[in-house]
Amino acid sequence: MPGTLYLIPNTLGPIDADSVDLLGLVIPTEVQSLTARLDYFIAENAKTTRAFLKLVAAIRPLAKPLQEIRISELNVNTEASMLPSLLAPLQAGQDAGLISEAGVPAVADPGANLVRLAHQKGIEVKPLVGPSSILLAVMASGLNGQSFAFNGYLPVDPAERAKRIKALEERSRQERQTQLFIETPYRNSALLEALIKTCKGNTLVCVATDLTLPGESIQTRMVANWKEELSSGRMPALHKKPTVFLLLAG
Repeated sequence: MPGTLYLIPNTLGPIDADSVDLLGLVIPTEVQSLTARLDYFIAENAKTTRAFLKLVAAIRPLAKPLQEIRISELNVNTEASMLPSLLAPLQAGQDAGLISEAGVPAVADPGANLVRLAHQKGIEVKPLVGPSSILLAVMASGLNGQSFAFNGYLPVDPAERAKRIKALEERSRQERQTQLFIETPYRNSALLEALIKTCKGNTLVCVATDLTLPGESIQTRMVANWKEELSSGRMPALHKKPTVFLLLAG
């Protein structure tokens, strides 16, 4: 009988070992317990997963010493031909945990193809409760939570990025739909400035940073107000901080 593929949520950013009690605020006790009993993980980033398992181990003992736990990587560079081998232990009856670098796996994450293959091979897939930056941002933004779309990363080229922003703003206006996107953390400030300079003054823009982490900041303003912030030098500190951007056209 095949094992079960558990979709294990991770924290949305690093938690200091001295603040391990914060783990319980975002990862339910039952999820921690299940994670601790697994000894095979398929992870977007092995280093991040080891750090997460160390936090879990500080609260409850792991099934094996950390150095003996098997972690196979699955990321954007993993070829499709490698996916069956990642599932081979499950087909032999072993349970496994699929874990993202941050947040929930298979959402804005390369794990979706593995989950689909697991279904095709008759492997049970069990999602577990944990933090999703996308949903948390929608919840806290005050924008339309009845209709929203996640668009991943926007183009890096300034002209292409402005074109894409205008297209998303127009879609938001026509469908009354909240548009979400993210950026590589060191380019966060450039993206916010692009939004401010490209969108109309009555468009709402939310910037949700460090969600569930000690430095959490969630700010929703009209673009006209963001422009005032920009001109006065009071922009939020976003550099190298995980951030979700949302807009809703007026």
